[in-house]
Amino acid sequence: MSLKNRILSNGLASILQKVIRVVEQLFLVPFFITAWGAAYYGEWLTLTIIPSVMAFSNLGFGSAAGNSFVLTYAAGDKQKSANISKTGFYIITIMIFIAILVSALTIVVLNYFEVFEKSLIEKTDAIIAVSFMIIAQLLMFYLQLMESYYRAAQKAALSINLITTKSAFLIGTGLLVLVLGYGVIEFAISQFIVTLLFIIFYGIKGKKVIGLFKTHHGVKDKIILKEITAKGLSYLMLPVWQIIYFQGTTFVVRIVLGPEAVAIFNTVRTLSRSFNQFLYLVEPTVFPELQYYIGKNQWETARKIFRISILGVFILSIIGCILLAIFGPWFYNLWTKNELNLPLAMWYVSISGLIFNALWYSAEMIFRAVNQPKKMGIYGIIVAIISVSFTYVFSNYLGLVGAALGALTLDILLVVLILPLSCKLMHMTLGDLFKHGISDFTLLNHQIKTKLESIKK
Repeated sequence: MSLKNRILSNGLASILQKVIRVVEQLFLVPFFITAWGAAYYGEWLTLTIIPSVMAFSNLGFGSAAGNSFVLTYAAGDKQKSANISKTGFYIITIMIFIAILVSALTIVVLNYFEVFEKSLIEKTDAIIAVSFMIIAQLLMFYLQLMESYYRAAQKAALSINLITTKSAFLIGTGLLVLVLGYGVIEFAISQFIVTLLFIIFYGIKGKKVIGLFKTHHGVKDKIILKEITAKGLSYLMLPVWQIIYFQGTTFVVRIVLGPEAVAIFNTVRTLSRSFNQFLYLVEPTVFPELQYYIGKNQWETARKIFRISILGVFILSIIGCILLAIFGPWFYNLWTKNELNLPLAMWYVSISGLIFNALWYSAEMIFRAVNQPKKMGIYGIIVAIISVSFTYVFSNYLGLVGAALGALTLDILLVVLILPLSCKLMHMTLGDLFKHGISDFTLLNHQIKTKLESIKK
């Protein structure tokens, strides 16, 4: 299959995935509010900070092993690729057991200080539900290593479709639990069961797709173990800053403005970023091919893919911002059944971050593609701390509008820091990005038009 056809397949699969993810984020909210109430739902969002932390902090070893696997396999060293897989699976398993112990200790400490007693959710229900959600998130630590099998085999579209199927099952089981009137425990168990069955099937299928393990049996390698550990610790900083930012801003809003404000803040952030899900189509569409060509040392092709991606998301983000400004407030009230009072100023501040977020997110994939995440992690942590601090200060003076302003600072600062550095990693300048990118985009547009005209004829 040609590069264009693979990108097209990845794109179509990514479109379906993003549609399902938008549904996953938006569809269940009215059912949550109706079944549990706005305040109880806000407490549930606060409670899920703990498993959300686990979802972000995959300890970096899955990313390190997965990206190393793809780059090594693309370079032609299949035995080393098998060794990376074996060693990566080994260290991820160890870290999962460590994470379970840390999570158990965290729950014990929170219970000792009676944190669960202060929630609207009954203490025992909260502890059981959080435990199941944590285990479900820990199982997903294997995902990035398993996903690399599909990328290395240039079957990324299949991987995306399988992950999309899992998301659809999560929506279906979650909806069933809420409609039947069950609580947080049943909801958490349903999510755990779906995740467990998925990760088993996904891993087995991935090994069959690549076919490497039929001829090459990997062994644990101490040198590879050190490399994965070093890279993994760097990747760890990526989810750490996201934890600081997403959970930090949520926690600040909770302590400053209350549980109902958390529901408003998180639902506004979710809806205002819903269009980002379509912009994020670019990353899963081009990343597998971008990384593969970097591994093949075909830099010119990789740079062209990168330039077109950046300009594409920039144009689409402007369109998305306009659409959300016009239709967003109306849809928000419909979505939440007018249960939550949306400040319009907060809405416009939130959607303005769409353009900045799309740019830095698309540029960030370069750090993973070349397996050099350290600087991205450092910048992310610094900027996240600054953003949470601004959120706290502004919330005290401007309420929810201030919270939105504080959150916006992260996207602005990351664009300033990340975009030039990603260009450097691709052996090009920021000027080259726009100079050659416009030419690339114009040529691509011409090729698409020519193709469509030939189809019509």
